[in-house]
Amino acid sequence: MKLDILAFGAHPDDVELGCGATLAKEIANGKKVGIVDLTRGELGTRGTAYIRDQESQDAAKILGVAIRTNMEFADGFFVNDKAHQIELIKIIRKYQPELVICNAIDDRHIDHGKGSKLVSDACFLSGLLKIETKFNDSAEPQKPWRPKQVYHYIQWKNIEPDVVVDVSHFIDTKMEAVLAYKTQFYDPKSQDPETPISSKNFSDSIVYRARDLGRLVGVEYAEGFTVERFPAVNSLFDLK
Repeated sequence: MKLDILAFGAHPDDVELGCGATLAKEIANGKKVGIVDLTRGELGTRGTAYIRDQESQDAAKILGVAIRTNMEFADGFFVNDKAHQIELIKIIRKYQPELVICNAIDDRHIDHGKGSKLVSDACFLSGLLKIETKFNDSAEPQKPWRPKQVYHYIQWKNIEPDVVVDVSHFIDTKMEAVLAYKTQFYDPKSQDPETPISSKNFSDSIVYRARDLGRLVGVEYAEGFTVERFPAVNSLFDLK
């Protein structure tokens, strides 16, 4: 299956938090979208890896993505090396996305920056003819494929975006997908230890960050991204 967009997250819920509304909008516009989680989030303070597996599938249904898969890399300990790059190259070549969206280039959680660089490097290497891969032992050799663009969503840190997307009609879908992770976010009845993302302030911040970005560009809600190379338009009038 060929995808238009493949979104990567170091942990289940990263994609929903970072670009859930953008994905929902593109899906509503007829694009085929997939999500790849690098780890199962097994080191998370709240919940379990098994529960997050189910939560991630619930969130995927809410967003309407075509596929969601988990690489099962080691949470907290995966590295950007050849072995991990090859596994991602196989995924990129399998789905041949036009665009890749991945973690913030720098963030509070060490996996976010690592995951960002790992995915970006794999996207480049995936286009090299002399790197030979098969998706499984019985498959045909895969053809090289390099996405046209790699975008990085914004996470804990308030990194200034290079591009913002108007998601005014999709913020509710984003929040429904985020809150599908019932163990991770604000729940006054939960007996689990508190974490930086389990507070009501954090859940509220998802919406008010999107509203503030929207304010800056003259829309109700927006999501921001950083880019690896200059964005180009055919005309200055293409910019809102």
